[in-house]
Amino acid sequence: MSAWLHIVGIGEDGVAALPAAARNLIDNAEVLIGGDRHLSMVSEDHPAERHRWESPLRKTVARLGTLRGQRVVVLATGDPMSYGIGVTLTREFGTEAISVLPAPGAFSLAAARMGWPLHEVECLTLHGRPLELLNLHLRPGGRLLILSENGGTPALIAKLLCKKGYGPSAMTIFEHMGGAAEAAHTGTAETWGERCTANLNTVAVNCAADTDARILGRTPGLPDAVFVNDGQLTKREVRAATLAALIPQPGTVLWDVGAGCGSVAIEWMRAGGKAVAIERNADRCAAIAQNAASLGTPTLDIVTDEAPGALNGLPAPDAVFIGGGISAEGLAETCWDALPAGGRLVANTVTLEGEAILNTLHDGWGGTLTRIGISHAESVGRFRAWSPLRTVTQLQAVKP
Repeated sequence: MSAWLHIVGIGEDGVAALPAAARNLIDNAEVLIGGDRHLSMVSEDHPAERHRWESPLRKTVARLGTLRGQRVVVLATGDPMSYGIGVTLTREFGTEAISVLPAPGAFSLAAARMGWPLHEVECLTLHGRPLELLNLHLRPGGRLLILSENGGTPALIAKLLCKKGYGPSAMTIFEHMGGAAEAAHTGTAETWGERCTANLNTVAVNCAADTDARILGRTPGLPDAVFVNDGQLTKREVRAATLAALIPQPGTVLWDVGAGCGSVAIEWMRAGGKAVAIERNADRCAAIAQNAASLGTPTLDIVTDEAPGALNGLPAPDAVFIGGGISAEGLAETCWDALPAGGRLVANTVTLEGEAILNTLHDGWGGTLTRIGISHAESVGRFRAWSPLRTVTQLQAVKP
């Protein structure tokens, strides 16, 4: 099957700067699709039928499906496979139906201007995405390249950096890279203020932390103090052991059932996965949302309802953590049935009744039962003594 849908990336220097193969596709197109800016780059006397992107985008994507058999060209910015329309269309129509001719993208251009090795840089977009996504990537010495939503985005980035203790971070804002209107503006997060830039801009951030910045890693076991909670929190050491048992992988889906303050789901997402936090208490769900935004996972899916009923219709999980409610009738079995072969289930409990349930599940499913006892040293008058936390019984099982 030959490609019928061609996606051509265009830089700020326009159609004239494209290689011959890309120009030939545009010249011979029967249908052109793009935004106003890109369509205006094509001569008005071009005979092709023109379509502009509609809102929501899926309307135009659906229309594209009716154009098979015609020579269709989609005009895009830079590299269409870097947070671009190429990702959406490839997912919809498959790789065999599509050819992609990229131009240098904003990340490549900005890295070249900064002298940064692109493979050492975090490349992010805030176009249509929450600003709090940046929180995941803040670290001393970190280098970020960020696609802005509009001309006000650099000021919002600067405010977030200052709030998180990264006020000294150097910022360079590139406008209209590769075109006649290209410009660059520099400053630090703490001196940027309310300055606006051109809407088409890319932000380079060289992260530098204040002495009071809270430095957080990606490995499991964040400090308990970073989570807003009412006491329903999987404690740091147990959480680290739980996540090690769950084995987070990029792109995989976790159900965090009885999520409490969402700590396990959030740390799963910080490791690159996707997660759904299921919690029946509305106040705790509000805390989950606050924690997710603060810790760089604002896209965490939160379901305010009681399991197992709340599990109907959720994205299929690759792993399940039951942190609360193990005694709910049918909960464990529903979670187990939802897992694919090789899926992992981890359940924790601190009660004797819960332990009896885990023992029964272990008899049926196999896996391992583990008791986790943690003690912290605390002051007792002039001395110190060990203060134990409640012992946690943990079941780990892999579905055959």
